[in-house]
Amino acid sequence: MPRHDAVWLQHGGQRLGLLPTLGGAVAAWQCQTPQGEVNLWRPWDGSEDLYRCANFVMVPWSNRISQGGFADAQGHFHPMQPNRPGEPYPIHGDGWLQAWQCERHGDHAATLRLRSRHHGGNPYDYEAEQHFELNEGGLTHSVTVRHCGDEPLPYGLGVHPWFERTPGTRLQAPVQGVWTSGEDPIPTGYTTELPDDWNLTQGIPAHGSFIDNGFGGWGGTARIEWPERGVALSLQMLDFDANAPADARCCLVYRPPHGDAFCFEPITHPIDAFHMPGRPGLRELVRGELVSLRMRWAVAPQRA
Repeated sequence: MPRHDAVWLQHGGQRLGLLPTLGGAVAAWQCQTPQGEVNLWRPWDGSEDLYRCANFVMVPWSNRISQGGFADAQGHFHPMQPNRPGEPYPIHGDGWLQAWQCERHGDHAATLRLRSRHHGGNPYDYEAEQHFELNEGGLTHSVTVRHCGDEPLPYGLGVHPWFERTPGTRLQAPVQGVWTSGEDPIPTGYTTELPDDWNLTQGIPAHGSFIDNGFGGWGGTARIEWPERGVALSLQMLDFDANAPADARCCLVYRPPHGDAFCFEPITHPIDAFHMPGRPGLRELVRGELVSLRMRWAVAPQRA
């Protein structure tokens, strides 16, 4: 197995480990509390499986694309191949499948860069950049992608953090609805009628019925609480357009029935938006144009 050395940043009682050569992923984000060191994202287990990292970026699209690919604005069909064992669809883009370059900025910040040219036969030709900066009480993380190809293509972004779940862990985020699906995660409908244990606006436990769904009408904030650990983590999306259509303000929750973690994913478009009317949340970029995603994570004490 190739060796992937972590680049460690430190500031304000926090440690952030980056894995440039393993998909530009995060190995761990930890902070010191009166009770000791706490994992804010579930730490990497040392394997090659990106799903076992603490966090990874999704570029140049997030989640799944069905129907074997997509057509561009000119009607040209671009075939896309599955890119993860056991997955019938291409998933989470291709940035997570490539090695990035790292540039440090002192002890507390770093920038990761990727130049991707048609990885795995994909039509995408782009430059991507991630910037991580630890500050007092939290982390700022930005993702930017620039289209380098000659033909315009639709782009989307997302990040995929994993959170440890204790018996009391809860997640809260203001949303308006959810895309429904059958056994296949590809959406089949949308509803504003949320079951109680899916109602993110009121808050849901990290343990409960299975969720692998995108939520619409997101307000651009979220909060995860670990009362047993005395810590809460809040997310604020920067440059967030609260007036955008509901189907272009998206987040995704993955709450499996078993395992040590769950996911809350900020994303710019619904699952399989490539095949939805109007392609909500996707940005058609011409050569040189950018799309970005900026997040501020804040750590705070939480009463038990």
